[in-house]
Amino acid sequence: MLRQGRMSPAQHRAIETLLPRFGVPLQATPIDFDRAFGRSAPRVLEIGFGMGETTAAIAQAHPGLDFLGVEVHGPGVGALLQRLDTLGIANVRVVRDDAVAVVDAMIPENSLAGIHVFFPDPWPKKRHHKRRLLGPAFVHALARRLAPGGYLHVATDWEDYAQEILATLAAEPLLVNTAPGFCPRPAHRPRTKFEARGLKLGHGVWDLVFRRRAAG
Repeated sequence: MLRQGRMSPAQHRAIETLLPRFGVPLQATPIDFDRAFGRSAPRVLEIGFGMGETTAAIAQAHPGLDFLGVEVHGPGVGALLQRLDTLGIANVRVVRDDAVAVVDAMIPENSLAGIHVFFPDPWPKKRHHKRRLLGPAFVHALARRLAPGGYLHVATDWEDYAQEILATLAAEPLLVNTAPGFCPRPAHRPRTKFEARGLKLGHGVWDLVFRRRAAG
């Protein structure tokens, strides 16, 4: 089920008028990236882009890359579409649907230069941990979609989830860590206002960057 949330009139208009331009519908066949973006370039998948600030900033800073953002939250989709239109960003496409379904049906194996999963829902209550996105099966599916040498970058501000993700990624045979454990925030991930406020309050943020092992 798509998460609707409370959309502002502007966000609602953006979905109605801009999603046909920037959106890619969920489909049962692999996406034709060249057709979707109108060019051939390295592709990065972003899962759960929230309100889209980070997605827009990264895409604007890296015009030579194409970004496919996946999000179910209506207000966030509307907000990102507004940013893309206002800033004239042409290298982002949006799928408004469930990330697991999108990866399974639409993303070809060995096709991605990178994957971003920034601040996924931590489902903090122990009885809800099974709902966490980055379990072994989904991590394996993501690893298979990376081209050899492609990277998976995860960031979270929940320490127990960070430790769980680290263990899960380290156990995936297709991936290798780029650091002894967690890594400093890579320059390509902007620091959000929410994150900056949390750091001032002493909250931690944990980044992990793993790469797909070379073929053979």
